[in-house]
Amino acid sequence: MSRRPPLDVVVVGAGVVGAACAYYAARAGLAVAVVDRGPVAGGTTGAGEGNLLLSDKGPGPELDLAVLSSRLWRELAEELGAAMEYEPKGGVVVASTEAGQQALREFAATQSAVGVEAEEVPAERLHELEPHLAPGLAGGFHYPQDAQVQPALAAAHLLREARRMGAELITGESVTAIDLGPDGAVRGVRTAQRELAAPAVVNAAGTWGGELAQMAGVHLPVMPRRGFVLVTEPLPRIVRHKVYAADYVADVASGSADLQTSGVVEGTPGGPVLIGASRERVGFDRTLSQEVLRRLAGQAAALFPVLAEVTVMRAYRGFRPYLPDHLPAIGADARVPGLYHACGHEGAGIGLAPATGLLISEQLTGKRPELDLAPFGADRFAR
Repeated sequence: MSRRPPLDVVVVGAGVVGAACAYYAARAGLAVAVVDRGPVAGGTTGAGEGNLLLSDKGPGPELDLAVLSSRLWRELAEELGAAMEYEPKGGVVVASTEAGQQALREFAATQSAVGVEAEEVPAERLHELEPHLAPGLAGGFHYPQDAQVQPALAAAHLLREARRMGAELITGESVTAIDLGPDGAVRGVRTAQRELAAPAVVNAAGTWGGELAQMAGVHLPVMPRRGFVLVTEPLPRIVRHKVYAADYVADVASGSADLQTSGVVEGTPGGPVLIGASRERVGFDRTLSQEVLRRLAGQAAALFPVLAEVTVMRAYRGFRPYLPDHLPAIGADARVPGLYHACGHEGAGIGLAPATGLLISEQLTGKRPELDLAPFGADRFAR
């Protein structure tokens, strides 16, 4: 087993959240190593759609995090160019009934107080935004700040920049232990191949964040929540925005373990249309569910009838890292000096990654974080 020179921080996880933590830590001048048992973006990130959303979040800590991340994603897009396929295309949320439209109206009013832009779109104007939408909808709201990236590319390019600033990337090695000193503070991590000494470890292990926390002797109830995405054949740009039905917001906030599906449709620069969204708690069961695929296809065709005749080329699934109160765990763990968490973002991890990475780097360097991290404290789940 080889020993490496001491580092300032080890980030466990090479998904987009871990990549953002490494990027901002390296930018702050810290010596960083990133360790992942698989490849870059091999977990939840590689199975994501790349949503950068404000539209689906009500006022509170998560929306504050999303507003900060929205700004940071724009800055990253300017810095990294078109490499991440960043698209500031906006989102459109639609309602099928007037009662649903009123609920969207009330929801948008609460969001505006914290800087979210939302424009009501009456039924007769919906086709100006999305010409192929189904007729008969009651209306919707346009969210111009919603955007999208290609998540695996985003993670890869953030890590590329972190490495350019001196970070080390180690893939294909599982962390087998977090080393603690006699005082209970973090001293580094071990894999089967090496020891990495560092006074700080960032838990960006996604769905396996609870297992990594347990290595340091603390409880963090991260659970997998399975989701499927359908990918169509390449098409002309028939879907201009991210478009979803109003019930998607309620499904995101639900804690139910049962299968939930709601129509979410968006085009991509390459041509295929992505269709979601489903969520269910079934452990790490990767079985392909025909019922989920049938529901998703039907809901997409209900929003965009033109899709009824389109071929679905493939479907993929992944596991969102879910915490019971729907907030991620971000920041220093008060129970173990030197342990930091950046996991449990559920389906919002790609959108919230830059803010998470920036806030972690600010804590690591002794700065006052831009946002209050108390709501994200991992010890809120202590038994």
